Amino acid sequence: MEIKKWSYPDFPEYQTDLPDVKCIDSTGDEVRVLYHPNVEYADYGGQKLTLQILEPSTRNHPDDLTYPIFVYVQGSAWMKQNVYRDLPQMAKIAALGYVVAVVEYRGSDVASFPKPILDAQNAVRFMKLHGPEYQGDPKRVILAGNSSGGHTAVYASFFPEGEDNLYPDVNAKVSGVVDFYGSVSVMREDSNPTTINHLQADSPEGMEMGHVDLRENSDLRRKLSVECNISKDTDIPPVLIIHGTKDRTVNTIGSTDLYLKLKECGKEASYILIKGADHGGGEFTSPAVLKELDAFIKHVLA
Repeated sequence: MEIKKWSYPDFPEYQTDLPDVKCIDSTGDEVRVLYHPNVEYADYGGQKLTLQILEPSTRNHPDDLTYPIFVYVQGSAWMKQNVYRDLPQMAKIAALGYVVAVVEYRGSDVASFPKPILDAQNAVRFMKLHGPEYQGDPKRVILAGNSSGGHTAVYASFFPEGEDNLYPDVNAKVSGVVDFYGSVSVMREDSNPTTINHLQADSPEGMEMGHVDLRENSDLRRKLSVECNISKDTDIPPVLIIHGTKDRTVNTIGSTDLYLKLKECGKEASYILIKGADHGGGEFTSPAVLKELDAFIKHVLA
């Protein structure tokens, strides 16, 4: 064989007639996922925030092929996140043909509401600017999140832009939102069934609102609750809500309240319940759920 810079089409394929050797066919469309760790998207006076970016790739991938961008806000009860924990699950979404960017936001130990929301918006802006470097299409962006990240994602999809905008020439508009068991409301007394200090100043929600006892501040309680801030005039993209029926951390009724408010205000919303699922778990990236997720995204991007 000649030694030279072979192109893939011209390179001769190996052939063998050895007995008992299995040969498995391939199409070139099989997806592998490439990981780009700790990509900085924000610097607030030395406080840097990063993205974990997952890029789908195939052998037959033409140079001009781009994928939709799936910006995902990792939940953490609004505290410091472990943005690496769910990367194996996010890789399943990337393998469907999405550039996934897992967002790190400022936790309640250093910043309070609405800082995580503003961070998510800056992450969207960054991916619109830099998405093509990872084969992402800046015109096809979905915002998603789980738990407190679900709250952040839904809120960021309609929250007024301007404050802390690191990319003023880029908007944070997205085509759709996916809310995985989001902590979207604290209006009910049992919004968080196993949080013993629910609504108190040292609770996750109390800390997020500035270490305030929300039992004594109904205005801040409503400010944190997404459904209380949606009206018929709210410009919000289509929303898909996915929640388990046995969520011990974030009461499923909160997702129901958000869904009903969206429908009442004439917004496009879909709601999927996973029977028996708790707060997260493999159920949320099962083949059945991924099929519904993929269908929703394709619908809103059509």
